[in-house]
Amino acid sequence: METNPNKKKNQHKDDDKQSYAKYAGIVFQMGLVIGIGVWAGVKLDEYFKNEVPLYTIILSLVSVFASMYLVLKDFIKKD
Repeated sequence: METNPNKKKNQHKDDDKQSYAKYAGIVFQMGLVIGIGVWAGVKLDEYFKNEVPLYTIILSLVSVFASMYLVLKDFIKKD
């Protein structure tokens, strides 16, 4: 019974690539959700001409929690 060390190395590289792609996707998803929330808050503050950026603050916090929820839901999801 001889094991092929090259096969193990290639499999390890493929696993690394899949992990990298998975976490890069998570980062992109979080950034997109937070970015949309901040952008929407800024636009609402401009539209309503608020002196205090209330909508930006609220939507920024909501989008951070929403992105954390989405990431944790994907992370905990069983394959």
